[in-house]
Amino acid sequence: MPLENHAEFKLSITKALGDQLAAALETLTPAPLTEENIDSLPRHKGVYQLYRHGDPVYIGKADVTLDQRLKRHFKKLSGRENIHLEWMTFTALSVDEDFAAVAPEKLLIDRFQDNGQAPWNENGFGINDPGAERDTTVFGDDHFDQLYPANLDWVIRDLPQGTQTLRSFLKFAKTALPYTFRYAYYRTKKESFYDQFVVTIEQSEMTANEFLRFVSTQLPDDWQIMVLPGYAVMYPRELRSQSARKHYIAGQEVPATTAG
Repeated sequence: MPLENHAEFKLSITKALGDQLAAALETLTPAPLTEENIDSLPRHKGVYQLYRHGDPVYIGKADVTLDQRLKRHFKKLSGRENIHLEWMTFTALSVDEDFAAVAPEKLLIDRFQDNGQAPWNENGFGINDPGAERDTTVFGDDHFDQLYPANLDWVIRDLPQGTQTLRSFLKFAKTALPYTFRYAYYRTKKESFYDQFVVTIEQSEMTANEFLRFVSTQLPDDWQIMVLPGYAVMYPRELRSQSARKHYIAGQEVPATTAG
């Protein structure tokens, strides 16, 4: 016969925290994802949520400051096809430093994904440079980069005009582009390789497409640039990937299926 003076009680602190975080977010009014709104945030660590057309699509955390993290997303989304910054809004919560140790963003992700929300948390949106080992990855149709590929018509502005080394020109463009452009030697002492090539830039603006085609004319014939769904790479060898969109070889745009 069961005892009436005893029962089991299980306390789920993590669920309670997740519920409180979600409740706190629900009290906030999403603001347009603009530089002005991002700059108005306090310089705190915390968690944030991105919305597209009012629907929650991504939950993240800021280990340094909220504005720094959201500016990275602002830049990334500005250079993508099939999406407009006008569609995007955000909310944010400052989170105490000690509280961050319990991974508050994971509590929120679990809660929202149980309801079929926050799809960008598992489709590659949060990845920065995926690394050379991922260049041959076949991206699924639901991957963020396939849904919102890098916009090659995106305009690089305020180009340093005049005569300069290819090294300095590449470094400027790499910083300016809203998606990854990875090229050989850019993190090694061999980066000085590009100092031997001198270029003259006469215009203050180039599209990403024009930039990549121009750079491909400056290097020896064995160099190739490959554009993948969400980024571009440049190396002194033949580049192949089932997910490649196009190649630039010696100033020519080559369909991915015929490159090599």
